[in-house]
Amino acid sequence: MTQKVVSGEELKQTALGRELSNEQCKLLATVCERRTVANGETLFSEGEVSDTLFVIVSGRFAVSRDTGRGFSDTLHLLESGHLAGESGFLDGSPHSATLRAVGDAEVVTLDRAHLEAMLVDHPILVYKVMRAIVHSIREIIRRMNRQHSELLSYINPNIGRF
Repeated sequence: MTQKVVSGEELKQTALGRELSNEQCKLLATVCERRTVANGETLFSEGEVSDTLFVIVSGRFAVSRDTGRGFSDTLHLLESGHLAGESGFLDGSPHSATLRAVGDAEVVTLDRAHLEAMLVDHPILVYKVMRAIVHSIREIIRRMNRQHSELLSYINPNIGRF
């Protein structure tokens, strides 16, 4: 992975920067990095522990889990604007899936320690970043609930509307 500087303007276009002022984006950008991820490269693996939040700037990532049968299942594709690694970033829990680039991609990274260092002097900025993370997690839960309902309806058409 190649690392590059992140600009405030670029960060403003991401899920983390949408609620931030231009000044706050410039400040947050000083503690973020931009990485280029090559096609097929793993961003992180299931079971690894990391305190880094990833914002997909361009490209796509396959989200997959080990099936225990010698291969993995692709569960979802993350695209530009999505966040990844939210739970590990918040509480240090291991990643529940592996993310692998599908084509070349770029991500912005934010380490937990860098955000925590901003808490005393910039609490509103930290609060808004945390809101963006919570929003992302809620979207994941909504998608999973919808998929669960669709699967139940497929398995037993008598319990659903499909």
